[in-house]
Amino acid sequence: MKITVLEKDSVTKGDIDYSPLNATCEVTYHGIVEPENVSATIGDSDGVIVNKTLITAKVMDECKNLKYIGTFATGYNNIDIDAAKERGITVCNVPAYSTEGVAQSTIAFILYTATSLGKYIQSVNDGDWKKCKNFCYYPYDISEVSGKTLGIIGFGTIGKRVAEIATALGMKVIINSRTKKESEYEFVSREEVFKRSDWLSLHLPLSKDSENLINETTLSMMKKSAILVNTARGGLIDENALALALKNGVIRASCHDVIRVEPMQDNCPLFGIENCYITPHVAWAGKETRQRLVNVAAKNVECFINGNPQNVVNK
Repeated sequence: MKITVLEKDSVTKGDIDYSPLNATCEVTYHGIVEPENVSATIGDSDGVIVNKTLITAKVMDECKNLKYIGTFATGYNNIDIDAAKERGITVCNVPAYSTEGVAQSTIAFILYTATSLGKYIQSVNDGDWKKCKNFCYYPYDISEVSGKTLGIIGFGTIGKRVAEIATALGMKVIINSRTKKESEYEFVSREEVFKRSDWLSLHLPLSKDSENLINETTLSMMKKSAILVNTARGGLIDENALALALKNGVIRASCHDVIRVEPMQDNCPLFGIENCYITPHVAWAGKETRQRLVNVAAKNVECFINGNPQNVVNK
């Protein structure tokens, strides 16, 4: 079986071992491929593995041998799933590979905002501590997370892991999700999770129902001291409403590893706001996380070749 890998460099900077994938079949690797060249690059391959490259019905029709489409990701909205199913092409994703990394980033945001860590590091680098005449120097707010309430919306694998770590830190965890599950945590209404949370963390998928979940109305329900954390999907937030809320003190701060349009554009409403902390969608990018991603993607190919495909999203 011949496999073409597009966007290899999206998963590695030379630090990831691709031998598990190489052992499954004949593999050809490519970097970024322009949309008009995707079909020609795939050529007569039996399968393709992509990250964000669009695999449309047109690409499938132009690549006559295509039987398998894999992803270096959990999301697969860049692939025309219906068209693949109509053509008998199996599509497999990599679920749950980033649980530890995303949970870690979520907790890092919580601790970062609790301790004003970035402000203190910058202040010391600016020489402020050297100029201080007092022995004790703490101009920025510091709070303990122990005893504070963490609200989690969405209680899948990542939400559960965040809850476990937060509990170990002494936080009171409350949950809101589409379905109530057996759990040691308190399940609350959507309105209550907004009202009670000191930190509110989003861990639900983006859908028609969840788009712009964070908006002027829901932000107005939150404590003025509350902090929003989003490591899920940018479309969950009405960014214009949030920008106004941050500037006007409706909530204290917000933290984001994802935004609505990525990479960030010049017109992003959240750019440059002092109490808005943004990382460039890197919660999944730990070396161990990326290696796990490649390993599962390789296993998906192996299972497909052996006639027992796993992680199929278009059965």
